[in-house]
Order: sequence, then structure tokens, then C-alpha cells
Amino acid sequence: MSTPSAPQAFGPYQLLEKIATGGMAEVFRARSTGAMGFEKILVVKRILDQLAKDDEFREMFKNEARIAAELSHVNIVQVFELGQHEEHLYIAMEYVHGLDLARLSARARSLGDFPLSLALFATGEVLKALAYAHGHTDDQGRPLHLVHCDVSPQNVLISFSGEVKLTDFGISRAAVQKADANVIRGKYSYMSPEQAESRPLDGRSDLFSLGTMLYELLTGRRLFKAASRDETLARVRRAEVPSPRPYRKEISEELEGFLLKTLSRQPEDRWHDAQEMYDALSKIIVGEGHRATNSDLSAYLRDVIEAANAAAIPSAPGRSAASRSTPPTPVVVLALEAAPPPRSIASPRQSIPALTQEWMGVIAESQGEVWERGEGSLLVVWGAGGGLREAVGRALRSALTLHRLTSAAGYRLSAGVAPGVCRLRPDTQRPGDGWELAGPFYLARWMMNLSAHRGRILLTEVGARQVEQPTVLLGRIPIQGNRYINLHEVA
Repeated sequence: MSTPSAPQAFGPYQLLEKIATGGMAEVFRARSTGAMGFEKILVVKRILDQLAKDDEFREMFKNEARIAAELSHVNIVQVFELGQHEEHLYIAMEYVHGLDLARLSARARSLGDFPLSLALFATGEVLKALAYAHGHTDDQGRPLHLVHCDVSPQNVLISFSGEVKLTDFGISRAAVQKADANVIRGKYSYMSPEQAESRPLDGRSDLFSLGTMLYELLTGRRLFKAASRDETLARVRRAEVPSPRPYRKEISEELEGFLLKTLSRQPEDRWHDAQEMYDALSKIIVGEGHRATNSDLSAYLRDVIEAANAAAIPSAPGRSAASRSTPPTPVVVLALEAAPPPRSIASPRQSIPALTQEWMGVIAESQGEVWERGEGSLLVVWGAGGGLREAVGRALRSALTLHRLTSAAGYRLSAGVAPGVCRLRPDTQRPGDGWELAGPFYLARWMMNLSAHRGRILLTEVGARQVEQPTVLLGRIPIQGNRYINLHEVA
């Protein structure tokens, strides 16, 4: 059957459009209708015509449905039913409105590097799915020992809501499956060495594949892909992984170590399981301030699609570069203000305008950018593209120098340093309207005001982890519901 130009009946469904064709099946966006006008958009995955009578492929197809139907997790595409219409087996499954990670990263190249925080967030979501699938048991509580065997960007779906879902368990191997172990199935460039060598597999094989995906997202370079199938498999078997840091300055030594451990040739040298890998990744995300959310991923997906559409139709009315934002940018914000001492203390030895001008020289030397300037107050921003540790270090060294200058001039300095992310508009190189009261900008100002009562520079916990200067935990501050942040003072 060709792609329907109009809705076409297929069993209990109407096929609306073909989404993709793979090695086993073709995938359609479809519609299910019910009583009282009920409608649901879903996906119908139908076995290819030339394979419809192949017993092995039919069994593999059934196996995908059986396995996937057992799995119910927010990060795994849900399977609704396995059916047969005429000679065609099909699976009805959840429709994820968005892009797969392969197409998203390819379309995003015009916007620059794939945002590090979003790459780590998406990886963490896939790890949640794998931890669930690898630990899944049958009705008797016996482990099924599921291995996905095809973790790759094409099988990671990103919805417009920022959801991350793993799909396509069609070649999964379970303890109960009697497939030919000598047949290599999957995408060669994302296999583990043991998969490429037809050795026994466990969940650590999927972790290697996910590590390959993350490496490529962060560096923008293919890791094992070669001109031929045989050379690709040879590279996978050797598992020689160059350092990712020369390709991207933002990658810290800790993140590099995480990647290299994940991509170890021998399974016993990798993480024990997906949960251990997720815990290690979460520690890096928190420690280095790479936090991202589903909303951030959703906004990025829309930006990528909008940019691609604008590039395809540059003269479209109402579209301009100014109306689009760039991917999230990591920054470090310093808010500071000088206050005169009480009248009972000696008068200041320098005027506020003169002191502010002296501040400007310090900021310029540290390569900070002044976003707001008042008499005796500044809001300064450092881009963290070269790494969060370096940017926080610059901000804190500047704050300490300004503290000494301000004290020597006879004033009290209030200062707060907050790492974070923002989305810069291409035309203004500033965030959108209301940025002054959002994210790290608001937090830095809030910390500055609290600092006025203490007389010391304040840092968030994320910032304190990046510096060598001694800090003292000031306390836990609630910020929203049951969320909180730990504040540190520079000793």
C-alpha cells in the first residue's frame, strides 16, 4: 500500500499519512474512531509486504508487541494492541507528536552546538526508561532480562511537550526468546562491541549504545560510523574513543570521565546498570549546573523547527530572526550594590560615581558584560561556554576584588553570584521581555539583597562547587513548593 492521499481504512483504523519505513515495517499516523464521535490519533506499525509471509520476521514483529505491551513507563512509547488485517500484522501504539532525536539534532546544526544541558537531560530520561525495562519481571516476579539492542537517536522521540520516549523494542532480546544469536541486528554504528561480536548481551550493552548517542550529541561528530558496514563494525569492536573535550570546551573532566566509562570496551568496566549510570549523570548535572526541564526541551524543539521553516521560506510574512530565540545559553550572573556606611562611621573616601567607574575597569578585565548599570550598582554576566567552573571563577574573583575596592572606599558591598541558563534573542543578545525578574538574574538580585544584611558575597550551591575559595553553608532557602536551594557565603 502506498502513502494514502486521503484517509484510508485499514482494519479498525484510518491511515492518515506515512511517517517512516524501516527494515521490518512501515509506520503510519492513524486515527481510531469510536462511539459518540470519539477520535484518537495513534501510530500503526505494519509489517512490510515483502516480509508478510516470512515466519522469522512475523515472530520478531510479534515479539516486539509482546515485550512492549508489558512495559508501562512515561519514557517508553505505549503499545495498545497487536492485530492482523488480511495478511498484515500490525501494532497500534502511542503517537508522539514531535521529532526523533536524530532529526532534531540534524535540523539543529544551523543553531550551533546541541545544548549540553538538554543532551544530558534527554540522556537521563532514556536511562529512566532503560532502568525500568532492564529490571522488568514477568507475572511470577522473574526477571525478563530485557535488552533493547537498538538504542539510537532514531528511536528516541521528543514530543512538543518536551517528553522523551524510547521506542522500537522490535529486536529486543529476552531470556525467553529463541532468536538466532549469531544474527547481527540493529544499527551498526550504535552497537556495543559485544553486540557487534554476537556475544551474550545484558543491559550494559544498551548503556554503551546510549553513551555513543550522547558522545555524538555533545561533540557533533560521529563516533564509529565509517564508509562501509565492515569498517563501522570493526571500529565498534575496537571501541577506541577519542577525548571529547577538544571538540567542545564545555565538557568538563568529570563529564569526559563519565563518557569514557560508559564507552568502555568491556562491559564489566562500564556502569553496573542504568540506575547507577543515571545517579552518576545526575551528580554531574547538579554539580555543574546543567539543570534542564521538559519545558526547556519543548522550547528548543519549537525553536529548531521554527528556524528550519524560516530558512526554507525566508520571505514568509511575520517571520524574522528577532522573533526567534537561540538555544539555552549557560551564564553566570553577578548582582552587586554599594551602600554608604551609617553616619556614625567615617564618611566615604570616594564618590559613588568614581567607585562605579573603578568597578567597570575590574569587570572589563575579567571579560564580564555589564547588562545593567546604576550609580553604585551593576548586573554583570559571563557566558559559560568555556565551562561553568571557569565562568564562576571569573565572577567570584571579580566580586572579591570589588569587595576590597568598595571597603577601601568606605562603602559596604552587597553581592550575589548565580549560575544558570537563559535564552538569548539573536537581534538583542538579551532574553525576552521580563528577563530581569527571571532565572539567574532574579536569583542573583535576591541574593544581593540578602547579602546586604551579612556583608559577605553569597553563592548558590552549584556555584560553590565550582570554586576553590572556602565557603560556608548559610542555610536552605525554599523557593517554590517543596523545592529549595542551599546558599553559601564566601568565607
